[in-house]
Amino acid sequence: MKRWTFAALTLLLAACGSQEGTRDAAATAADFGRPVCDSVSFEGDDFTVCTANPSQARIAMFDADPDGVPYRSFSSLEIALASRAKSLLFAVNGGMFDESGLPIGYYVEDGKRMQTLNRAAGPGNFHLLPNGVFFGSNGAWRILTTDGFAEQVKTRPDFATQSGPMLLIDGQLHPKIAPNGQSHHIRNAVGIDAKGRAVFVISNSAVSFGRLARLYRDRLDCRNALYLDGSVSSLWFPEGDRMDQRAPLGPIIAVFAKDR
Repeated sequence: MKRWTFAALTLLLAACGSQEGTRDAAATAADFGRPVCDSVSFEGDDFTVCTANPSQARIAMFDADPDGVPYRSFSSLEIALASRAKSLLFAVNGGMFDESGLPIGYYVEDGKRMQTLNRAAGPGNFHLLPNGVFFGSNGAWRILTTDGFAEQVKTRPDFATQSGPMLLIDGQLHPKIAPNGQSHHIRNAVGIDAKGRAVFVISNSAVSFGRLARLYRDRLDCRNALYLDGSVSSLWFPEGDRMDQRAPLGPIIAVFAKDR
Protein backbone atom coordinates (compact mmCIF):
# COMPACT_ATOMS: atom_id res chain seq x y z
CA MET A 1 0.00 0.00 0.00
CA LYS A 2 1.25 3.48 -0.89
CA ARG A 3 2.23 5.72 2.00
CA TRP A 4 0.91 9.25 1.51
CA THR A 5 1.42 12.34 3.60
CA PHE A 6 -1.76 13.67 5.18
CA ALA A 7 -1.63 16.78 2.93
CA ALA A 8 -1.26 14.76 -0.25
CA LEU A 9 -4.02 12.33 0.78
CA THR A 10 -6.36 15.21 1.52
CA LEU A 11 -5.71 16.69 -1.90
CA LEU A 12 -6.35 13.39 -3.63
CA LEU A 13 -9.60 12.70 -1.75
CA ALA A 14 -10.89 16.15 -2.51
CA ALA A 15 -10.26 15.58 -6.21
CA CYS A 16 -12.11 12.27 -6.57
CA GLY A 17 -15.24 13.89 -7.90
CA SER A 18 -14.04 14.49 -11.48
CA GLN A 19 -11.31 13.85 -14.01
CA GLU A 20 -10.42 17.52 -14.02
CA GLY A 21 -10.18 17.39 -10.24
CA THR A 22 -7.73 14.51 -10.52
CA ARG A 23 -5.52 16.61 -12.77
CA ASP A 24 -5.74 19.58 -10.36
CA ALA A 25 -4.74 17.37 -7.43
CA ALA A 26 -1.71 16.08 -9.31
CA ALA A 27 -0.56 19.58 -10.16
CA THR A 28 -1.14 20.86 -6.63
CA ALA A 29 0.72 17.97 -5.05
CA ALA A 30 3.59 18.60 -7.46
CA ASP A 31 3.71 22.18 -6.23
CA PHE A 32 4.32 20.83 -2.72
CA GLY A 33 7.34 18.89 -3.93
CA ARG A 34 5.71 15.50 -4.60
CA PRO A 35 5.54 14.98 -8.36
CA VAL A 36 2.52 12.75 -8.78
CA CYS A 37 1.96 10.10 -11.43
CA ASP A 38 -1.79 9.88 -11.76
CA SER A 39 -4.37 8.43 -14.15
CA VAL A 40 -6.24 10.72 -16.53
CA SER A 41 -8.94 9.70 -19.03
CA PHE A 42 -9.24 11.67 -22.26
CA GLU A 43 -11.38 11.00 -25.33
CA GLY A 44 -11.98 7.43 -24.17
CA ASP A 45 -8.33 6.51 -23.54
CA ASP A 46 -6.43 6.31 -20.26
CA PHE A 47 -3.07 7.95 -19.67
CA THR A 48 -0.58 8.20 -16.83
CA VAL A 49 0.47 11.81 -16.20
CA CYS A 50 3.54 12.72 -14.12
CA THR A 51 4.07 16.38 -13.24
CA ALA A 52 7.35 17.85 -12.00
CA ASN A 53 7.84 21.32 -10.56
CA PRO A 54 11.28 22.88 -11.24
CA SER A 55 11.29 24.53 -7.81
CA GLN A 56 11.05 21.13 -6.14
CA ALA A 57 12.70 18.74 -8.61
CA ARG A 58 15.70 18.48 -10.89
CA ILE A 59 16.04 16.66 -14.18
CA ALA A 60 19.02 14.66 -15.39
CA MET A 61 19.69 12.65 -18.55
CA PHE A 62 21.26 9.20 -18.57
CA ASP A 63 22.29 7.15 -21.57
CA ALA A 64 25.52 5.21 -21.03
CA ASP A 65 27.84 4.27 -18.17
CA PRO A 66 31.35 5.79 -17.79
CA ASP A 67 32.70 3.15 -20.18
CA GLY A 68 30.23 4.19 -22.86
CA VAL A 69 27.95 1.15 -22.52
CA PRO A 70 24.28 2.17 -22.89
CA TYR A 71 22.10 1.34 -19.89
CA ARG A 72 19.14 0.18 -22.05
CA SER A 73 16.87 -0.35 -19.00
CA PHE A 74 15.67 1.23 -15.78
CA SER A 75 16.99 -1.72 -13.79
CA SER A 76 20.52 -1.12 -15.08
CA LEU A 77 20.23 2.58 -14.28
CA GLU A 78 18.98 1.77 -10.78
CA ILE A 79 22.12 -0.26 -10.12
CA ALA A 80 24.33 2.54 -11.46
CA LEU A 81 22.57 5.19 -9.36
CA ALA A 82 23.13 3.18 -6.16
CA SER A 83 22.16 5.35 -3.17
CA ARG A 84 21.09 8.21 -5.46
CA ALA A 85 18.14 6.09 -6.57
CA LYS A 86 16.46 6.91 -3.24
CA SER A 87 15.81 10.47 -4.39
CA LEU A 88 14.42 9.42 -7.79
CA LEU A 89 10.80 10.48 -8.22
CA PHE A 90 10.23 8.97 -11.65
CA ALA A 91 11.96 8.33 -14.96
CA VAL A 92 10.88 7.86 -18.58
CA ASN A 93 12.50 6.96 -21.86
CA GLY A 94 13.80 10.20 -23.30
CA GLY A 95 14.18 10.43 -27.07
CA MET A 96 15.05 8.66 -30.30
CA PHE A 97 18.10 6.42 -30.52
CA ASP A 98 20.04 4.13 -32.84
CA GLU A 99 20.35 0.34 -32.73
CA SER A 100 23.00 0.52 -30.01
CA GLY A 101 20.83 2.74 -27.80
CA LEU A 102 22.71 6.00 -28.38
CA PRO A 103 20.80 9.21 -29.18
CA ILE A 104 20.42 10.26 -32.81
CA GLY A 105 19.76 13.90 -32.02
CA TYR A 106 21.09 16.69 -29.81
CA TYR A 107 21.92 15.31 -26.40
CA VAL A 108 23.41 16.97 -23.31
CA GLU A 109 24.07 15.11 -20.07
CA ASP A 110 25.31 16.93 -16.97
CA GLY A 111 26.33 19.93 -19.08
CA LYS A 112 28.33 17.82 -21.55
CA ARG A 113 27.22 17.68 -25.17
CA MET A 114 27.30 14.09 -26.37
CA GLN A 115 25.53 14.62 -29.71
CA THR A 116 25.12 17.67 -31.95
CA LEU A 117 21.84 19.09 -33.22
CA ASN A 118 20.38 16.90 -35.97
CA ARG A 119 18.69 18.96 -38.69
CA ALA A 120 18.83 16.32 -41.43
CA ALA A 121 15.87 15.04 -43.40
CA GLY A 122 15.00 11.38 -43.23
CA PRO A 123 12.33 8.74 -42.53
CA GLY A 124 10.47 7.96 -39.32
CA ASN A 125 8.89 9.98 -36.53
CA PHE A 126 12.07 11.84 -35.62
CA HIS A 127 12.17 13.40 -39.08
CA LEU A 128 8.50 14.36 -39.19
CA LEU A 129 9.47 18.01 -39.11
CA PRO A 130 9.37 20.11 -37.11
CA ASN A 131 10.96 18.04 -34.38
CA GLY A 132 12.26 19.65 -31.21
CA VAL A 133 14.41 19.79 -28.10
CA PHE A 134 13.46 19.43 -24.41
CA PHE A 135 16.12 21.14 -22.30
CA GLY A 136 16.81 23.06 -19.14
CA SER A 137 19.26 25.00 -16.99
CA ASN A 138 19.07 26.58 -13.54
CA GLY A 139 15.63 25.15 -12.81
CA ALA A 140 13.98 26.48 -15.98
CA TRP A 141 12.72 23.87 -18.45
CA ARG A 142 11.68 24.52 -22.05
CA ILE A 143 10.67 22.87 -25.31
CA LEU A 144 11.49 24.49 -28.65
CA THR A 145 11.41 23.35 -32.24
CA THR A 146 14.83 22.35 -33.50
CA ASP A 147 15.06 25.50 -35.63
CA GLY A 148 13.89 27.61 -32.70
CA PHE A 149 16.50 26.04 -30.45
CA ALA A 150 19.26 26.71 -32.98
CA GLU A 151 18.20 30.35 -33.30
CA GLN A 152 17.47 31.19 -29.66
CA VAL A 153 19.75 29.11 -27.44
CA LYS A 154 23.35 30.25 -27.39
CA THR A 155 24.46 28.70 -24.09
CA ARG A 156 24.69 24.97 -23.59
CA PRO A 157 21.94 23.74 -21.22
CA ASP A 158 22.46 21.46 -18.24
CA PHE A 159 20.44 18.74 -19.96
CA ALA A 160 18.82 18.30 -23.36
CA THR A 161 17.33 15.68 -25.60
CA GLN A 162 16.16 16.06 -29.19
CA SER A 163 13.20 14.04 -30.37
CA GLY A 164 10.27 14.30 -32.70
CA PRO A 165 7.86 15.16 -33.91
CA MET A 166 6.68 18.16 -31.96
CA LEU A 167 3.09 17.58 -30.86
CA LEU A 168 2.25 21.18 -29.99
CA ILE A 169 3.99 24.31 -31.26
CA ASP A 170 2.93 27.52 -29.51
CA GLY A 171 -0.48 26.03 -28.81
CA GLN A 172 -1.03 24.66 -32.31
CA LEU A 173 -1.05 20.99 -33.30
CA HIS A 174 1.79 19.82 -35.54
CA PRO A 175 0.55 20.55 -39.10
CA LYS A 176 1.28 17.01 -40.35
CA ILE A 177 -0.48 15.15 -37.54
CA ALA A 178 -3.93 13.78 -38.43
CA PRO A 179 -6.79 14.20 -35.92
CA ASN A 180 -6.83 10.45 -35.27
CA GLY A 181 -4.53 8.72 -37.75
CA GLN A 182 -4.09 5.03 -38.52
CA SER A 183 -0.87 4.70 -36.50
CA HIS A 184 -1.73 3.70 -32.93
CA HIS A 185 0.92 2.76 -30.36
CA ILE A 186 1.63 3.11 -26.66
CA ARG A 187 3.26 6.54 -26.75
CA ASN A 188 4.91 9.00 -24.39
CA ALA A 189 5.77 12.67 -24.52
CA VAL A 190 6.70 15.72 -22.48
CA GLY A 191 5.12 19.15 -22.36
CA ILE A 192 5.67 22.40 -20.48
CA ASP A 193 2.55 23.82 -18.86
CA ALA A 194 1.63 27.44 -18.14
CA LYS A 195 3.42 27.32 -14.77
CA GLY A 196 6.69 26.04 -16.24
CA ARG A 197 6.23 22.48 -14.98
CA ALA A 198 7.30 19.48 -17.04
CA VAL A 199 4.30 17.26 -17.74
CA PHE A 200 5.19 13.72 -18.80
CA VAL A 201 2.51 11.50 -20.31
CA ILE A 202 2.48 7.81 -21.20
CA SER A 203 -0.60 6.18 -22.70
CA ASN A 204 -1.96 3.06 -21.04
CA SER A 205 -2.96 1.64 -24.43
CA ALA A 206 -2.30 2.33 -28.10
CA VAL A 207 -3.27 5.87 -29.16
CA SER A 208 -2.80 8.20 -32.11
CA PHE A 209 -0.51 11.22 -32.30
CA GLY A 210 -3.55 13.46 -32.59
CA ARG A 211 -5.16 12.29 -29.37
CA LEU A 212 -1.91 12.65 -27.44
CA ALA A 213 -1.43 16.17 -28.81
CA ARG A 214 -4.98 17.21 -27.92
CA LEU A 215 -4.52 15.87 -24.39
CA TYR A 216 -1.66 18.31 -23.94
CA ARG A 217 -3.55 21.20 -25.52
CA ASP A 218 -7.06 20.70 -24.15
CA ARG A 219 -6.50 19.13 -20.73
CA LEU A 220 -2.94 19.72 -19.54
CA ASP A 221 -2.58 23.45 -20.27
CA CYS A 222 0.56 23.11 -22.41
CA ARG A 223 1.52 25.21 -25.42
CA ASN A 224 4.56 23.16 -26.41
CA ALA A 225 4.86 19.38 -26.27
CA LEU A 226 7.38 16.95 -27.71
CA TYR A 227 6.89 13.30 -28.65
CA LEU A 228 9.46 11.05 -26.99
CA ASP A 229 8.73 7.62 -28.51
CA GLY A 230 6.23 4.85 -29.12
CA SER A 231 6.15 1.11 -28.52
CA VAL A 232 9.21 1.29 -26.23
CA SER A 233 7.53 3.97 -24.09
CA SER A 234 8.22 3.20 -20.43
CA LEU A 235 7.84 4.64 -16.94
CA TRP A 236 9.72 3.99 -13.70
CA PHE A 237 7.74 5.29 -10.73
CA PRO A 238 9.21 3.88 -7.49
CA GLU A 239 6.43 5.13 -5.22
CA GLY A 240 3.90 3.34 -7.39
CA ASP A 241 5.99 0.15 -7.54
CA ARG A 242 6.16 0.49 -11.32
CA MET A 243 9.18 -0.25 -13.47
CA ASP A 244 8.25 -0.96 -17.10
CA GLN A 245 10.44 -3.39 -19.01
CA ARG A 246 8.72 -3.19 -22.38
CA ALA A 247 11.80 -3.00 -24.65
CA PRO A 248 15.47 -1.88 -24.59
CA LEU A 249 15.67 1.87 -24.03
CA GLY A 250 17.87 4.67 -25.30
CA PRO A 251 18.28 7.96 -23.40
CA ILE A 252 16.47 8.17 -20.05
CA ILE A 253 15.02 11.30 -18.44
CA ALA A 254 15.21 11.03 -14.64
CA VAL A 255 13.42 13.36 -12.23
CA PHE A 256 14.91 13.67 -8.74
CA ALA A 257 13.78 15.46 -5.59
CA LYS A 258 15.93 18.51 -4.94
CA ASP A 259 18.10 18.47 -1.85
CA ARG A 260 16.41 20.22 1.03
